[in-house]
Formats: sequence, structure tokens, C-alpha cells
Amino acid sequence: MSSSRYWELTVEVPEETSEGLTNFVWELGALGVVEEEVPGGRPRLRAFFPKTIVARTLEESVREYLGGLRALGFPGAGEPSVVALASEDWAEAWRVHFRPLPVGKRLLIAPPWDRPHANGRVVITIEPGRAFGTGQHASTLGCLERLESLIARATPLRLIDLGTGSGVLAIAAARLGVGQILAVDDDPDAVASAIANAARNRVCDRVRCILGDAGALDESGAPLVVANLLTAAHLRLAPRYARYVAPGGALLLGGILDAESATVAAVLGGHGFVPRASIAVEGWTTLELARAPLLDHA
Repeated sequence: MSSSRYWELTVEVPEETSEGLTNFVWELGALGVVEEEVPGGRPRLRAFFPKTIVARTLEESVREYLGGLRALGFPGAGEPSVVALASEDWAEAWRVHFRPLPVGKRLLIAPPWDRPHANGRVVITIEPGRAFGTGQHASTLGCLERLESLIARATPLRLIDLGTGSGVLAIAAARLGVGQILAVDDDPDAVASAIANAARNRVCDRVRCILGDAGALDESGAPLVVANLLTAAHLRLAPRYARYVAPGGALLLGGILDAESATVAAVLGGHGFVPRASIAVEGWTTLELARAPLLDHA
């Protein structure tokens, strides 16, 4: 256990505070979150973190958050515990809780160990590994739904996926008809996972996965850019989005808490983007914005 590269946070949590705590641990940098019903006991939340996060700091942050909820009158939760996690425990946790899930009108996200009948849907096979983005989290669901809708209106020739994680958005785009996709992440584990998932879905000819900083790409003029990141990253990358998206193109942003969506839209408005649509799923908003076309002064 001492050689593990990951922490597991476990805490008993009442139903009234489960959603808020889930959103909070994602913001703390969780790589995955599982909510479990315990027979004869209280529900519990399990969240997995990289060892780069200090265990004591993680425990104290969760304890402080739960204390704040109690002060507001919410039911008390259990005491948070953080322990080292063996790699096989990580894999088993996902196998138990990752089930096939229909998304939007055409997609079906499924793990490789549970391939259901497609029933006319496009099946996206995702092995989550240690990368974010199984399609089960609300922010990813929102992105997938808006991505499907956007591609149905007009299939772009090229797409950039920033913070690709497991590659689920890039792969879905390829399976829905986008011909050229650049999938970027600064986590080597995520890039490895995205490459493997692209191979599982037979889209390696259309999805190119690279290790890199989303804010330092030598890319421009894409008709569609997607980024399922947290709000702080969107605010930091706002000037780069204006470079990456072609005039008249679309920008799809996920990972935004509902209360933060107006701020993100306002900041992007200062860089030439206009809100076009949004979807809220379980407290998370996905924004679809359009970059203003160049004016013809001729």
C-alpha cells in the first residue's frame, strides 16, 4: 500500500448533503467519485485523488466543508478518512459502479466489460482507468448532450478537445462524424487512457492524443473547441479560446458549477464569444458559445 500513487477518501454522508459534497471533492481535484449504498448503514462517498495532494490537507478541507453544512442546519456526516489505495482497488471500484448509460438521443456510454445491445445508438466504449470522464459525471453528461446536438446541426471538419481525460468527448465526436480531432491533456495517465480508448473505439485515425498544456498549443482556427474543465481553468484559458476557435466557430465548456456560469459567460464575452445555449445537469452547467465572425469591411 505504501507504493500506491493514489488516495481514497471515504466518508459517510446523508442524502441531503451527498450532491454538495460530491461537487466539492471534484473541485478539490478528485479523479473519480463513487456514491455507495451500504446495507444496514448510512450511504457513503468514496473519492479517489492523486498522491500529489496532501492527505491531511484533504481530510481537513472535507471536514471544514462538512462543518459548514452542519452550521447551516444540514444533517451531520461521518468523519472523513483518507488512506492509500492499491491500483487493483481503484479498478474494482469502477467496475462495480460504471454501468452502460444512454446519453442524449444517439449515444450509449459503456465499459468494455459490459457491452449492451446498441438499440440503434452509437456505443462509446470507455475504460476509465485513472482518467476523468467516464460519461457518468454530470459535467461530462452535459458536454456529451450539447456535443451531440451541435454536431447534428453542422458536423465540423475539425475539433480540439482540451483536458480530454479518458477521451470520451473526442471519441464521441469521432463516432458522430467529426473527421479530425486533437485531444490534449497535461496528465500522462489521461493521455495513455485516451489513446487506449480511441483504439477500443477504432477511431485512432481521427483522434490524435497529445501530452501538453491546454494554454500553450500552437493551434488556431478550429470550428469547434470543447473543454470539460473547472471554472478557474476556463477563466485562465479565455484568451487562448479566442485563438483556438475560428471566427464563427463554437466553444463548448463543461465543468462549471451552476452559480459560476454567468461569470464564465461574462469573461468569455470580453473575448468575443456570445452565449448560444446551455444545459444544467445535477448542479453543473455546460455552456455553448459562438465566436463572433470577422466583419467584412469590403
